[in-house]
Amino acid sequence: MNEPGKPIIEIRSLAKTYQIYRKQEGLGAALRGLFKREYRQVEAVRNIDLTVGEGEFVAFLGPNGAGKTTTLKLLSGVITPTSGTARVMGFIPWQRENAYRRRFALVMGQKNQLWWDLPAQESFRLHQQIYCIDPAKFDRTRDELVDLLTVRELLGQPVRELSLGERMKMELIAALLHSPDVLFLDEPTIGLDVVAQHNIQQFLRHYQALRRITILLTSHYMKDVAALCRRVVIIAQGQIMYDGSLSGIIDRFSGHKIVTLLFADGDVPADLSRFGHVIDWQAPKAKLRVDRSVVTDVLAAILQAHAIEDVSVEDPPLEDVIAEMFSAVARDIEEENARVGARRD
Repeated sequence: MNEPGKPIIEIRSLAKTYQIYRKQEGLGAALRGLFKREYRQVEAVRNIDLTVGEGEFVAFLGPNGAGKTTTLKLLSGVITPTSGTARVMGFIPWQRENAYRRRFALVMGQKNQLWWDLPAQESFRLHQQIYCIDPAKFDRTRDELVDLLTVRELLGQPVRELSLGERMKMELIAALLHSPDVLFLDEPTIGLDVVAQHNIQQFLRHYQALRRITILLTSHYMKDVAALCRRVVIIAQGQIMYDGSLSGIIDRFSGHKIVTLLFADGDVPADLSRFGHVIDWQAPKAKLRVDRSVVTDVLAAILQAHAIEDVSVEDPPLEDVIAEMFSAVARDIEEENARVGARRD
């Protein structure tokens, strides 16, 4: 991959707070709510700072409600921040300048931008008019994208008759017809089968390398992230918790290794739990979770006590590490809320 170029997305102290009506249970409370309403403040994004260079493909990860989609909506100009600043290619997104709209695209896996009852090619023509794309350039770009995604035979078919994977391909074509410099992808492979996910990943990797477009991707599928992104930004409770390499996540947030043992005598010893937490036991194999600081000592003790035919030491799955991190953040927040509540009492 090429090194990132000049900063193209610059976010400083960006925050978005929503006021949510707190509805009380019961008829009496509902009637009182007509005259005096109670609200609570929800901080969807909390003073985040982020810089993304030209040509980067960055994964934006976090649990549901972490603030990922809110951030993409802010950068797309769909919503306005409560405070802070952001510039994308020099534009302030929520000013919604036409010059900016012609240089970025937003694809949301759970939202459709194509006309449901019309063939995709008709929606493509509408995009041509909206973005004032030169007819010759439109034809070249459409044909290139259609061939890359192998959907030419589907162009005349109503969108509602397409599979989920086929619809997502059409959504990507529509988003890229005006050749944007920045692409925001929100869960582009959600609900897709393994083959469809792989096809979308291959296309995005090839297109990004070919056009050196800047892409910010949110996804719950770690295979998307591993296949496409070298840099990962993790957001939880509206705050950035990590910004770095994919491999660095495991080094920073995982305190253990997975040790797989193949016992020579065909049986798994009963005392294995004294060496670590047994997570799988299928003779003659067993898997242990061992604190990474004592892996060497544990292996030496096991080899001294038992006949081992084969052994491997691996990092835990990325999904597990991130899930543990999210759980730890949630626990910290719950504890902090409990402390605040206790002080109020």
